[in-house]
Amino acid sequence: MMLMTAEKNRAPQVSVVIPTCNREQMVAQAVESILTQDFKDYELIVVDDGSTDNTADVLQCYEGSMRLIRQSNRGVSAARNAGIAASRGPLIAFLDSDDLWRPRKLSLQTAFFHAHPNAVVCQTEERWMRNGRQLNPRKYHQKAAGYFFERSLERCLVSPSAAMLRRTVLEEIGGFDENLPACEDYDLWLRIGIRYPIHLINAVLVDKRGGHADQLSTAPGLDRYRIRSLLKLIRSGKLNSTQHHAAKTVLLRKCRIYADGCAKRGRLTEAARYRRLMVTGGEEGGGSMQARSGDAAFRRRPEEMSATPGAMRPKN
Repeated sequence: MMLMTAEKNRAPQVSVVIPTCNREQMVAQAVESILTQDFKDYELIVVDDGSTDNTADVLQCYEGSMRLIRQSNRGVSAARNAGIAASRGPLIAFLDSDDLWRPRKLSLQTAFFHAHPNAVVCQTEERWMRNGRQLNPRKYHQKAAGYFFERSLERCLVSPSAAMLRRTVLEEIGGFDENLPACEDYDLWLRIGIRYPIHLINAVLVDKRGGHADQLSTAPGLDRYRIRSLLKLIRSGKLNSTQHHAAKTVLLRKCRIYADGCAKRGRLTEAARYRRLMVTGGEEGGGSMQARSGDAAFRRRPEEMSATPGAMRPKN
């Protein structure tokens, strides 16, 4: 009996976190792709971020195979952070509820970390699918390996569903920024990439599914959140001179493009804010464009970023 209790209380090697919201049609497939892994020393934590559909009923079928955390809708960052806080494993992996893992995903990544004790994060290759058809990523989406902070300033080059991290790096760097309704993954990988290489396992172990209406990564105007992340980095004092110059260069270009877009759509006050930011270069003391969570220039959620009818509540 004591041996059984000790085994039950032992932390698993890997904690898997699935954030989900209103994904009754897809979350079961995501869970199944974990349960069929050939590596079994893991715990599965699903965080239901305020679903209003039948997601909770679907997940009841997996009681005993996972831990379910329910919370009011706070966004994907808060959902992932809740899963991290509840987890016990020294390695943490994420799976978005619209994506799928292939059976050797956990075994190959855990083997990588055992073979590379100084590595703190690795990702795998993935297959992109849209409405059931395979897509070929563009060249600039090609995954890199090692130190690629400067290249990843332009766009996110690490997929949460493909990544596995040591818990220690999240304790050092911090989790996902809950003040960012979108581009929270871009923000995290930049903060990690300042200090550490991001390794790549050259095998397709994730099916990344897109094309559904609630996909947050396709919302218009996402560069406003990348700008906010860049502001934080520039003002953090953690960049070396090369990183600082590269971040400012990308920040100014994104501000110019975004300001021009605002002006074309008649949002002249917003355009003026971003043009003032171009003058200050993102440094402190730059007037009203401070990277504060309460700043009106940044407060708008993704569904407010476009005048397009039918913009939807962000989902995980």
